[in-house]
Amino acid sequence: MTGKQLKNSILQWAIQGKLVPQDPNDEPASVLLEKIRQEKERLIQEKKIKRDKNASIIFRGEDNSYYEKILATGEVKCIDEEIPFEIPQGWEWCRLSCLTSILGDGIHGTPEYDNAGDIYFVNGNNLNDGIITFKNDTKRVNSTEAAKHKRTLTESTVLVSINGTIGKVAFYNNEKIILGKSACYFNLLGCINKVYVKCIIETEYFSEYAKKVATGTTIKNVPLAGMKNFLIPLPSLSEQSRIVHRINELKTKVSRYNHLQSELDISNRSIFDKLKKSALQEAIQGKLVPQIAEEGTARELLEQIRQEKERLIKEKKIKRDKNASIIFRGEDNSYYEKFLATGEVKCIDEEIPFEIPQGWEWCRFSSIYWQLTDGTHSTPKYTQSGIPFLSVKDMSTGRLSFANTKFISEEEHKLLSQRCHPCKGDLLLSKVGTTGIPLIIDDDREFSIFVSLALIKFFPKFVDSSFLIALLNSPLVQMQVKENTRGVGNKNWVLTAISNTLLAIPPLREQQRIVEKIDILSPYTDKIERLFEQLK
Repeated sequence: MTGKQLKNSILQWAIQGKLVPQDPNDEPASVLLEKIRQEKERLIQEKKIKRDKNASIIFRGEDNSYYEKILATGEVKCIDEEIPFEIPQGWEWCRLSCLTSILGDGIHGTPEYDNAGDIYFVNGNNLNDGIITFKNDTKRVNSTEAAKHKRTLTESTVLVSINGTIGKVAFYNNEKIILGKSACYFNLLGCINKVYVKCIIETEYFSEYAKKVATGTTIKNVPLAGMKNFLIPLPSLSEQSRIVHRINELKTKVSRYNHLQSELDISNRSIFDKLKKSALQEAIQGKLVPQIAEEGTARELLEQIRQEKERLIKEKKIKRDKNASIIFRGEDNSYYEKFLATGEVKCIDEEIPFEIPQGWEWCRFSSIYWQLTDGTHSTPKYTQSGIPFLSVKDMSTGRLSFANTKFISEEEHKLLSQRCHPCKGDLLLSKVGTTGIPLIIDDDREFSIFVSLALIKFFPKFVDSSFLIALLNSPLVQMQVKENTRGVGNKNWVLTAISNTLLAIPPLREQQRIVEKIDILSPYTDKIERLFEQLK
């Protein structure tokens, strides 16, 4: 159970009468409701409020069912389907409107702002855990403008966000404010404990109710009628105070529990990540499977790739890589890199992170592919349908997803494909934002990509695709991704840095045996991951 789940459970117990014991000496909630009705009648007679045409009394009939009587008409109807749970003897169900003198929201238009004004324009996003918060971007108005949009706010006022993020609660404490439409307010009567009401609104009971009555598609909004009709489980004033006191006592313990739970989650995730990285690290250091001399060497494999690339160059299918190089070990046992175009040789001992087995070779990423491009750098014109246009978000899970992709026209796709044409079996790499996520395209449908993705066409007959994914996910490569990304906000792993990434390559058959070994270990690491998820 998470800290949030524990808090939700405590609040739910509280409003079901299970958090503190009932005291038979408490005045029943029915008496409290009668006092509130009398108070409202007085305010109506004094013309301070209007009569609520929907005012009602909820009671339990002799058949044990719940009924609601509308006072204005005398109409009675069974509401068993609305009652969400049982409450203790002495408690009562009532609508939120029955406990308030007024329930409304803020202005639906835009006031005239004044940066020199000292009155804040408050919306739902300014409400947080009982407090009205003013942010740097909270707009202000002057007193003249505020007078036009004044609402009756008192020390009994409860504010609730009813638009966008729903269910945030704050209390009014004489702050100089006017309200926007996403902030609902109501003034409680009968000395109702506003902290107890806040507890109710913070429960899953309220959030589920809000989902049912909310309107809108993208941005959800709870209408005022929905707020007025919300069913309140009401105990006596004494029990309201005891519940609030007990919840306050438990706050520190819940906070401590939440902190420990977060530390445990981090620890569990760290253990899992280390286990997974350890397997990949063992794999790319040649420690996961034994070497077999009869399988050839990576030097022979890299030479075959160079010959294949030379053929493509002569056929004018690709251009010669000016930075192509060979990494070798000199007689002094140091590692050197020779650039084929210039013949320049330099020592790269400082780059080599660990020893690799005989038969393996160090190389740059560019040595094992024949094309590296990224997607279009300009934002295309999107269409309602057509050819999928993918970005980092469409592969952030490590799998290609067309579920929420944008679309471009077939004509624009053909134009973009002249430079960058993703095909089944190619490698995609995230290079902007969340960098270093590798993925082999396993879908044969046509699509184009944005600049946040890099496309790599390699030689599957020389490099096993599953081994390549394991290699790119390994600490060896991910550390280089981290070290070579640029930028402050959105990190960018530029193409030159990708091509220059240092790799450790074994012969093809050993690549395949490594993949087979990883597949054997995967169910165990997956099982551990699932166990960690269950602990959350």
